[in-house]
Amino acid sequence: MRKEIIVIGAVVLVVIVAAVIGSNYYTNSVQSVRRGTDITAPAAPGSNATPATASSALLVRPDSASIGPADAKVTLVEFYDPECGTCATFNPIIKKILELHEGRIRYVVRYVPQHTNSMFAVTFTEVAGEQGKYWEARDLLFAKQRQWATQAGATPDPLKPKIDVLFDKFAEELGLDKEKAARSIREKRFAAKIEQDKKDALDLGVRKTPSFFVNGRELVSFGEPQLRHLVNDEMNK
Repeated sequence: MRKEIIVIGAVVLVVIVAAVIGSNYYTNSVQSVRRGTDITAPAAPGSNATPATASSALLVRPDSASIGPADAKVTLVEFYDPECGTCATFNPIIKKILELHEGRIRYVVRYVPQHTNSMFAVTFTEVAGEQGKYWEARDLLFAKQRQWATQAGATPDPLKPKIDVLFDKFAEELGLDKEKAARSIREKRFAAKIEQDKKDALDLGVRKTPSFFVNGRELVSFGEPQLRHLVNDEMNK
């Protein structure tokens, strides 16, 4: 019992340090406008064409988490923040698109952590992924986002469980090996990947979450119909 408490404490401490460092870095790097609080009125489908496609090297890295065949006709890349409410809303939409085009579409996710607890969530997702539970962790965090996320400008709730307590509970729900997770975090195994995602997002001009690219074409006019149209447009080429 004493050993388990020490291990849990180590995981929490290292994640807290990573969260603080990552949050400060991104805050100083870019003043982001969060998609969830700045959604413009949808434009007509078909208005998403861009003069040039984004660099594939910036969109997909060898260690980027993905679903679908590498040689799929369409590659859908999402830059997201696990604490973003709109990102959570789009999670089931993305699943429907993947189901509709199964075998012909590859879905890639990249991180743009910019909220208070985002680095906790990003690190947790990577820890889970190392143990074969990446997508389960992502779904879990979205499903329970209201429990752990902090809304901008909201008054802190003294009755709300502490973030470390919640994430420890999530780890138990997923059946994660906490000792292995603590070791990975101590070694900063995910630091380079997270920093690369942030840098690529900046280089691509990503300022809002979620931001989507379909075969390199950015979804300029935001919305579900527009995203579906852009995917279909690339599928039909």
